[in-house]
Amino acid sequence: MVPLMDLRRRVAACEPEMGEAVARVLASGRLLLGPELWAFEAEFASFVGRRFAVGVASGTDAITLVLRALGIGPGDEVVVPAFTAVPTLAAVCAAGAVPVPVDVDERTGAIDPAAARAAIGARTRAIVPVHLYGLPSDEVVEDLLATGLPVVEDAAHAHGALVGGRTAAAAYSFYPTKNLGGIGDGGAVVTDDEALADRVRLLRHHGMRELYLHEEIATNARMSEIEAAGLRVGLARLADGNRRRREIAERYRAAAPGLHWHPAHPRHVHHLCVVRVPDREAFRARVGFETGVHYPRAATRQPAYLGFARFACPRAEAWAAECVSLPCFPELRDEEVGEVCRALAAEAGRGETRS
Repeated sequence: MVPLMDLRRRVAACEPEMGEAVARVLASGRLLLGPELWAFEAEFASFVGRRFAVGVASGTDAITLVLRALGIGPGDEVVVPAFTAVPTLAAVCAAGAVPVPVDVDERTGAIDPAAARAAIGARTRAIVPVHLYGLPSDEVVEDLLATGLPVVEDAAHAHGALVGGRTAAAAYSFYPTKNLGGIGDGGAVVTDDEALADRVRLLRHHGMRELYLHEEIATNARMSEIEAAGLRVGLARLADGNRRRREIAERYRAAAPGLHWHPAHPRHVHHLCVVRVPDREAFRARVGFETGVHYPRAATRQPAYLGFARFACPRAEAWAAECVSLPCFPELRDEEVGEVCRALAAEAGRGETRS
């Protein structure tokens, strides 16, 4: 069966450089806050077109620390999309603030700016749009910036999709399956604001600039040197990997143009290649290759987050009911892509899905 994702292939494709990077760190004896992290931060900032990057322990930490660095905490509200991975909301809660989920765009699944503006109240302090599946939501971000509130982009899916930006910051995840995936968890905050970057550095390291001098209550959200060294290897391959993902997605679309695809875009990096089908489980059972569901519930339907639901989110719920993720990773073999294309063409021929 064609796999949805196979991390063994990614590891093999990164050798011998990955093994050499890990060995280099171990031989150095410097495992935290060292030259690999500093080099990765500089390289990643350059790649995404921002002045500063701060490596942290996870993508969730990246959002949380930006919010805290912006002074957002208990009593504050942060507007988020109702269709996203739960860590978007969890990060807001970890900062002590209240997530306010709102509905999404029917076509893209990204936060609906009109719904976001309608949710702004006296306690709203920021908006967190998500670049869902790797589709850059540039127009959405521009619309949200006009509110005058800080915009913190959740770019967990969007490595290589964004070019610079005018937002307060963007938060990335380096979870192993991401386009730039690490050896373990990891994340980064990118920004053009030097003071904000400096404050995130402070907050990731127990509030210390000087050893055992704690300037404020903070946390441990450091990225390890091994993680940073591995990410440097992956970063050198990221642009080629994104091109391969686009090529695969384009082949799928060409094979079955009548299916209901997530929108195309020249900078879509297809962290996930997603199609919507009205009878998802029957579709998944028929196609004969591995699929996934990202995500099966709107945030407003997640048991732990029901208390944050204020607004009806029918479009988010429709996305959650119909989305299917297809195999789309750089190491996918051409014959496997062909197998998926044939299955998709057969599904399109059934006439049961909508374009």
